[in-house]
Amino acid sequence: MDPELVHREILSPNCNERLLPISMVVLHYTGMQTAGEALERLCDPAFEVSAHYLIDEDGTVTRLVPEAKRAWHAGRSSWRGVTDVNSASVGIELVNPGHEWGYRPFPPAQMEALLPLLKDIVRRNRIAYANVVGHSDIAPARKDDPGELFDWELLARHRMALARPAITMASPFPNDGSFFLALERYGYDITDGPAAVRAFQRRWRQENIDGVIDGETSAILFALLLDRDEGRAR
Repeated sequence: MDPELVHREILSPNCNERLLPISMVVLHYTGMQTAGEALERLCDPAFEVSAHYLIDEDGTVTRLVPEAKRAWHAGRSSWRGVTDVNSASVGIELVNPGHEWGYRPFPPAQMEALLPLLKDIVRRNRIAYANVVGHSDIAPARKDDPGELFDWELLARHRMALARPAITMASPFPNDGSFFLALERYGYDITDGPAAVRAFQRRWRQENIDGVIDGETSAILFALLLDRDEGRAR
């Protein structure tokens, strides 16, 4: 890793050995009132949570856990058949109060620090763009972060995540059951169906997160699967 991408190192004791190779990145928000509170929590052994990196709103990047170690950021989660997401991922926490404490847009300095860090991680580990995900994607029944204000399209323009596909059709699925089968095939845990739909919309249709399986939501999912199956996205 380029040492210039990390401004300081404050190592958390909350980590252990990986059991899987790195194949994804999970993006979070801290969901706490201040950056100091978040840093303290991520380094406190009593709470058993951590991440590999913490990015403050001013763009300061702190390494908390070496990438070779398994940080404890994902919790009970799954993505595309992987249930030990902590072992398979790099976790990045973005300082933001979250929905509970006054959710707000992620400032330019923070996103400008995220971009080169994420690019370096994706390149070194050959991570598929579809495996750059939010916490809500891997734990839809429990988590909302990084939320609907996170600029996924910025990441897509820099070739670090998939872009929202253009859609030109009405709903391609005959019923809700077929939609959920497709959603599971794409990678989501559909145990809690409405939560899974909201998580999908939070990532792919941020302007309307209503949990309703409508034509637009269905068409976006169909386009994502088609792009993947035809090799246009990985």
